[in-house]
Amino acid sequence: MKRPWIIVLVAGLLCAAATQLVTMFVIQPIGAVPEGRTILMWRLGSLRFIDSADAWCERNMGEVTLLCRMGVLSRVAKEGNIILRLPYSSTLYEWSTGGKTYDR
Repeated sequence: MKRPWIIVLVAGLLCAAATQLVTMFVIQPIGAVPEGRTILMWRLGSLRFIDSADAWCERNMGEVTLLCRMGVLSRVAKEGNIILRLPYSSTLYEWSTGGKTYDR
């Protein structure tokens, strides 16, 4: 009878740990990646569990600029350890930006 509770507890702990160790990074459709992309990667610096270049720029620089966006994408490309590549998710993008959208 105790087994189901142990399984639920372990699953919960694994999920909690995962939110601290990985990032679902959303790349909005832009010129270099016209279809967009969502990548699951090991956490990098100040990235959050669900994040995007636009959200990072808004949070840390106070605005989204092309230069900031490209800088974040460049760092992710160079330093990020990708676990899984997924299709673009507009829902995850909007979660990362608090419902805001930015021009390409």
